[in-house]
Amino acid sequence: MNESLFDAQALESPADLASSLAPPAAPGHFDELRGAATPAPAAVPRLGVPSQPAPLHDAASPPPAAAAAARPDAEPGARSPLAPHWADFFEQLGTDGFRDLPRRAVGLERQIRDNGVTYNVYADAGGPQRPWSLDLFPLIVPPESWAAIEAGALQRVRLLDRILADVYGPQHLLAEGLLPAALVQGNPGYLRPMHGVRPPGDTWLRIAALDLARGPDGDWWVVSQRTQAPSGLGYLLENRLAIARQFPQAFEALNVQRLAATYNAMMEGLQSMCPAGHPPHIALLTPGPYNETYFEHAYIARYLGITLVEGNDLTVRDQRLYLKTLQGLRPVHGLIKRLDDQFLDPLELRADSTLGVPGLLQAIRAGNVLLANTPGSAFLESPALLGFLPALSRRLLGEKLLLPALPTWWCGERAAMEAVLPQLAGCTIKPTYAGEEGHAGFDTQLGSRLSRRELDEWAGRIVRAGEEYTVQNHLPISQMPTWAQDLGAGHIAPRSVLLRVFAVCVGPQSWRVLPGGLARLSGADAQIASMQRGGSSADVWVQTHGEVDRTTRLQVHATPASLARHRAPVTSRAAENMYWLGRYTERAENAVRLARLTLDLLGGEDPSSPALLTWLHDMAWRNALVPRDVPSLPRSRRVFERSLIAELADIDEGGSVGYSLRCVRQAAAAVRERLSPDHWNQIVRAEGEFMRRSAEQAGERVDGGYASAAALRMLESTSAALAAMTGAQTDRMTRDDAWRLLSIGRHIERLAFLSSSLAAGFEIGSVHDVSGFEAMVGLFDSTITFHARYQQRRDVAPLVDLLVLDGDNPRSLAWVTQTLRGRIARLAGSAPGKLTALSHELPDPASWTLEDLCEPGANADYGALMQLLETCEAAAYHVSDAIGIRYFTLTSESLRSVGA
Repeated sequence: MNESLFDAQALESPADLASSLAPPAAPGHFDELRGAATPAPAAVPRLGVPSQPAPLHDAASPPPAAAAAARPDAEPGARSPLAPHWADFFEQLGTDGFRDLPRRAVGLERQIRDNGVTYNVYADAGGPQRPWSLDLFPLIVPPESWAAIEAGALQRVRLLDRILADVYGPQHLLAEGLLPAALVQGNPGYLRPMHGVRPPGDTWLRIAALDLARGPDGDWWVVSQRTQAPSGLGYLLENRLAIARQFPQAFEALNVQRLAATYNAMMEGLQSMCPAGHPPHIALLTPGPYNETYFEHAYIARYLGITLVEGNDLTVRDQRLYLKTLQGLRPVHGLIKRLDDQFLDPLELRADSTLGVPGLLQAIRAGNVLLANTPGSAFLESPALLGFLPALSRRLLGEKLLLPALPTWWCGERAAMEAVLPQLAGCTIKPTYAGEEGHAGFDTQLGSRLSRRELDEWAGRIVRAGEEYTVQNHLPISQMPTWAQDLGAGHIAPRSVLLRVFAVCVGPQSWRVLPGGLARLSGADAQIASMQRGGSSADVWVQTHGEVDRTTRLQVHATPASLARHRAPVTSRAAENMYWLGRYTERAENAVRLARLTLDLLGGEDPSSPALLTWLHDMAWRNALVPRDVPSLPRSRRVFERSLIAELADIDEGGSVGYSLRCVRQAAAAVRERLSPDHWNQIVRAEGEFMRRSAEQAGERVDGGYASAAALRMLESTSAALAAMTGAQTDRMTRDDAWRLLSIGRHIERLAFLSSSLAAGFEIGSVHDVSGFEAMVGLFDSTITFHARYQQRRDVAPLVDLLVLDGDNPRSLAWVTQTLRGRIARLAGSAPGKLTALSHELPDPASWTLEDLCEPGANADYGALMQLLETCEAAAYHVSDAIGIRYFTLTSESLRSVGA
């Protein structure tokens, strides 16, 4: 958009300006911005007109031609007025109007990035994480249009629920031939272990999603339905918060319906139908951080105030489901699952699943846990079912479908196959059993994009295995205005849009439709709206003529009991990842400090003593900073230096800086819901920046060697990033048991590293040289304190006093040990100042004295000090093993139930 167009605001209203700037939708598509279809060229035959075969099984009739929906008096090139709701939107842009849109787009992108909103794509070459794509403009749905969507969605979810009740009960529909057995019992999504089960409230579906498209006639059509584990409930919340913040004036002026009341009703409905337990404990089951929508799982769990769990967080005992927490086993009464059914129970479903819970189906059959949704609904997602629903609606509900699906033909029926084969060029070819092993798997194919030869090949496949293929009438779906910044300051461009709406259960056989949804937009040159294919999303604003419901999830009158319920338990898995987040953060800091110290000394002008070089080599070897076969530092300084720099970014071997940073990110990803966006972004940036700079400097050479100066700059930058991380962990996290384990992990790592480093210095004798003495103080990060306190002294007593005995130095052995003892006791629930048996496994700093530790002994070997250092290192690893057994694996005496 150029400046002259911006200046045009002085001459016309923002709505008129939008009308002149926004190109119309593609020919034959409904234009959301103008509320009418763009006429299709007369020479181009319309797809889906009566020349198509009549749909079988009472499928709804195809949409009329676009020209019938378009205004007959429209002239080519004439300005078309905007739909009233879009005109209102643009009139509320504010004083800066269109000129301010580029700034808002940049702000939106920054907000998504800062909030860490991601959508993982497994096939991305750049890694699994990519920012969520959100358009600046919302999809606006006026009240009249929404009323039709809402009524149709409620009717359809009632129908799907009754189909499930019959299929897993009396099976009248199969006996009467209204449902082909091949589409039910032949579908891997049909779970025989669930036959005869009656879920709580006799309600099978608790969260269902419908994908809708608006045809050229302006009516909405069902494209697909999601009943197994529909995604989007979290992303649409993030979309709403982000877009409402960009257009607060328009959001208020357009009377947009709020979302919180429906989420409240959903949670109240789940709680009311959960088996015994007051208040019931509800959790959200996720496949884990590598799932494509994991951000949403963590986000919605936080919003709903429920526990986010993975399969190995749960266990079944005596046909009841329990959560493994630091305090023991806690009953779970309800699960919102974001896991496909086949992976839920390795005992009865997929034996190779590591994501589910052994015995879960038995707990469901026993009536001891509620699942949303009840397992077994996956077969309803087959597109082939859409063609049978009109007849099923009349049979089960006695009603005609209010919200029809696109005409659909299952090619497993010969008559349907023969009728649709001549029309493939105007249809969409879909797999009947999408994503199921043992069945044909392929991406959806648009017949209009296939050559004649390709159409013949697809027809041959369909003839050979018709039951694997479903053909659906192709609908030119509506296009909404989007804001694109690929040309100059930005411009409005039309994009095809699919609307996903959600129906949630609010009680037995009772549902509500969320007044909003998730709009998915196609890419710039795509006809299919898919996030996996480079599409983006948009917020959905549903208008109301009545008063806006301003209910929130915040409790106005909270009680101590209700506040206690909102304190999410710390699961054993989350605890273990927090513990290792602490250990690897400390390990990365130690590796960076040791590598910087070594490169500084090797590049300095002062000659280093043989003892110091031997100590540096020993420390680098012990901490895996150099390979085992590298020549010793005293013999070959240049080779050692090159090896050290080359190994910094080696992510295949434990101990390197790059490896530790990678482990920090992986541990943090598993507990991302517990980290602030800033903390998470620091972790991701630290690893990314380190690996980028390592790759850049890998080829640099200075005087025939690797660029040690560049390596030092890289390590300095990484050290600053790690300091920011530890600051976030120390000062910006709640002091709960998860944080205590993170802190314990850090201090166990610190105790082992510092005690082994000091012991090696005394064994080798490097601490008795001036340079070695200074190196030891520097490794303990205590140089400034030492010189301020002891001036120029270089004997053993001040070294031991500061690095071993000083209770105020956070890197002294006494401070680390005393802190560990106290935090281990608090973790076990002890009163302040009262230690536990595990705390006593660590030596007591109160018994250490300077006289004993500085006594040189007969051979000047400082036997008491060396014994203490050995004890500290051994105790650190012993305590680590004990914590793992006690809190992470829940073995032996820890297998007890709490709160049953």
